[in-house]
Amino acid sequence: MSLEQYTALIVEKTAEAGSLNKKVKFDLKDEGIIHVDATVSPPQVTNEDLDADVTLILSAENFEKLIDGSLNSQMAFMMGKLKIEGDMGLALKLADIFE
Repeated sequence: MSLEQYTALIVEKTAEAGSLNKKVKFDLKDEGIIHVDATVSPPQVTNEDLDADVTLILSAENFEKLIDGSLNSQMAFMMGKLKIEGDMGLALKLADIFE
C-alpha cells in the first residue's frame, strides 16, 4: 500500500474520533507521516510532520496489520514493533479506534 492509501484508511477510521480532542501522529518511518488533528470536527488528516500529543512509530507493514486488526496494539508495543512517544493514555484510547 502507498502512503495515500494508508492516509485514506485513517480518514475512515478517525471519522468518529472527534471526541478524542487530541492530535496524533503515525510515523511510518521511510513511508512518511500521517497526522490526525482530532481537535476539529471532522478530524483533519494530513501527511505533514506536525506536533502531536502522541506519536506512534512503526513500520508500514505493522501499521497495515494494526489497521486491519491482525496486530494487537498492546502486543505490538510489548514486542517492540510499536514505539510510543507522548501521551500513553491517549495511545491506549486509540486501540478502540482500530477495533
